[in-house]
Amino acid sequence: MDPQSDFQATQDAVSAALVATTRASTRIAGEDLEFQRSLNPKNARVLDKQNARLLGLAGRLLKGSAGGAEGVSSLLSDTVEDVKEGEGAGWRGVVDRIDSLLERADSRLDEFTGAVKKGGEETVLPVKQKPAKSAKAFFSQTKNLAKPQLLFEHVPRNDETGAFRPLMTQKPHAIVSLKGSLKGFTDERGNKQFPHPYKSEIENYTYPSSLYEKKEPIMYHPFETTTATLVDTPEALASMLAELKRAKEIAIDLEHHDNRSYIGIVSLMQISTRDKDWIVDTLVPWRRKFECLNEVFADPGILKVLHGAFMDIIWLQRDLGLYVVGLFDTHHAARALGYTGGSLAFLLLKFINFSANKQYQMADWRVRPLPTELFDYARSDTHYLLYIFDNMRNELVEKSNFSDPEFDLIARVQEKSRETALQRYEHPLYDGQTGQGSGGWHKILRNTPASFSKEQFAVFKAVHKWRDEVARQEDESVHFILANHALLSVARAMPTEQAALLGSASPISPILRMRAEELVARIIDARMNAEDGPEMTTVLAELEEKHQAKRLAFLQAEVQSQPQTVTESILIPAAKAAEPTPAPTLPTSGKLRTSFSQFWGSACGSTFWDQRRSFSNGEIRLALPLPQLSAEIFADVKDVESPQAKIDPGARAEHPFRSKKDREAQEEVDDVFVVKQLGGGRKRKNREIEEPVAETLSPTNDEAGEELDGQDDEVVLDDQTILEERARKKAEKKAWRKVERATKKAAQKAAANGGVETMDVDDPPVDEDGEVKAFDYAAQPSVIQGPSKEERKKNKKDKKKAKVVNPFAKANDAPRGMGRTQRETVGRSKTFKG
Repeated sequence: MDPQSDFQATQDAVSAALVATTRASTRIAGEDLEFQRSLNPKNARVLDKQNARLLGLAGRLLKGSAGGAEGVSSLLSDTVEDVKEGEGAGWRGVVDRIDSLLERADSRLDEFTGAVKKGGEETVLPVKQKPAKSAKAFFSQTKNLAKPQLLFEHVPRNDETGAFRPLMTQKPHAIVSLKGSLKGFTDERGNKQFPHPYKSEIENYTYPSSLYEKKEPIMYHPFETTTATLVDTPEALASMLAELKRAKEIAIDLEHHDNRSYIGIVSLMQISTRDKDWIVDTLVPWRRKFECLNEVFADPGILKVLHGAFMDIIWLQRDLGLYVVGLFDTHHAARALGYTGGSLAFLLLKFINFSANKQYQMADWRVRPLPTELFDYARSDTHYLLYIFDNMRNELVEKSNFSDPEFDLIARVQEKSRETALQRYEHPLYDGQTGQGSGGWHKILRNTPASFSKEQFAVFKAVHKWRDEVARQEDESVHFILANHALLSVARAMPTEQAALLGSASPISPILRMRAEELVARIIDARMNAEDGPEMTTVLAELEEKHQAKRLAFLQAEVQSQPQTVTESILIPAAKAAEPTPAPTLPTSGKLRTSFSQFWGSACGSTFWDQRRSFSNGEIRLALPLPQLSAEIFADVKDVESPQAKIDPGARAEHPFRSKKDREAQEEVDDVFVVKQLGGGRKRKNREIEEPVAETLSPTNDEAGEELDGQDDEVVLDDQTILEERARKKAEKKAWRKVERATKKAAQKAAANGGVETMDVDDPPVDEDGEVKAFDYAAQPSVIQGPSKEERKKNKKDKKKAKVVNPFAKANDAPRGMGRTQRETVGRSKTFKG
């Protein structure tokens, strides 16, 4: 018999049997089985017999699919409850076994179609056979992907509460030995921690002098004609390491996944030199062997260029035991240069004119083998980065002033990069009492204007703690277990039944559905014990006070660590401002201020207005460099220069008081005076008119000299006649100029029209004497009646011909400004975030 036809017949028979069994089970499930069991014991015996038979068949199938492995046959017991969803370990074992079978079938189909060879090596198929997939397709196909971290030689543990010990077993390029650099210390929370193993090497690192030289950028190789080398074997790792040791600059980037892991995992690492690219698979079981890359990453002779390395530094330490010495972060360079954008996509578009394909940003980087689309997307992160670094270095050199440290942009980027490289990973600790930490509940309440009652607050803390515990046990992200908005909804509703819980928590994860009964029990227990618990406003107020106290202690420590000169001039007045001052006397009747708002919750206090104090002369002198006020400053210059002058030290720098009787009588002056107007052209015109008037009306120099002799301090006032004469001359000249302009304009138009005189509508009508005619209101069209029908048609045509200009058309084309600070979400690098 033909094997293909035999397989088809078997498949049809199995499918028909499964359909019949499914229909029968559906009909039976629709009946009230418990009632039928109690009504007829014979039906109960038949049901139990069939249940045992089906369980036995299922157990044999599981045992056969596992290839005779021990312990598989015991996944299912003889009880029906063992295979119910969410009850017992049997159901989860069945689901895991089915997922494993589907993955094996998928890999066998890939080998059969030729997409993957039997040894695991990816084959390049023609483009027409592997069409491009969207990011949604990549993400949806990997929802039930097996967790690669379960196959690691060192499986991640999520219950570690002690200090994180670096994963290094040796320390290349060390100034301080590995043993000497791992001396523990106690942090501000009282927890023991290990220091950064390369702290001394990073702090004493000197950047190469080539950073201060402007050079021609080295062009990258064309992306289309080159490819990257996949590193997924120890042999490929050794070959890559040998080539990296010969480089002077390398570019590094990471792809991270945290949706199906509690702490997250580095899924991919991209490394590029001037001539070659590598894609490193960091999900291999022997991933701890990547520690050998410290021979390059910690080499002070090799400059490491990364973009937005704030979280990359943490991930390298946590998963691979790698540390970076000699970091140059292009994100800090973009901020120093004042770019309107700071993302890698912005730099690629600015220097390469390359638009990064953002549709693969949310793809699951755990998928293996890596599709071509994701392979090229990851490679583009570092392929152009060294060329971008060359251009940004030249621009930093141009805009820097190396004689002034404040305007040394390269030194600023180096300092920021050094701070980034000194970041240190710590185990995520959970404090359910205060909610502090990166995964604590205090951060959610601080960012959400929620106002909970005492019971709701207790339920919120209980559900939040349950979510963290389950995420650690299942090695899942807390947001995959229960999103923050769903957590707040459950706290408000306080459900006591599973149906109500699933109705208030949306979306519902499979783990939440399976463990809903456990969560409902936590909620009921929290509500019962909420009477003895604290109010939410009280807890938040106490936490805020502790935060302010810690901040004040930090400022005091900073003050003590600063030099004495800086402390005296700047920080001492600020420290004195924090000292308690006597409160002003206020009326005691009524409540002047409340610490709680019905709309906003707890009100924020203002420490600025509460601290009222007066500055002494000493404090003002320390804060502002004012000279010592004395009599010498207000004394006359002649008196100071005279050798006979003697200044009384006790003299006051002010005019002596004189009573009204002792003052000299002054004559009242009624003369009119004019304050000349200031302005550009008008002042010159006024001067032209005033000059002839001054020649005829003003006295001669000799007469003026006689009149003004001995009256240097008096103001000379103009006579009324002079004012009237000036106004008349000015009006005559203005009218003459107006007539002259109208005549000249008419002559020019007449010459242009062949001698025929015309008159512009803008020219005012004049008579034979050149005087402007009065406006004839009677000859004008009526405003009430409006224009005629012919005029309206003409105006309508003119409007259609006129081009409408929108002055705001290009208002949205302006570049968007860069944010103030680099805000990184924990677990996400946001490489292409705009």
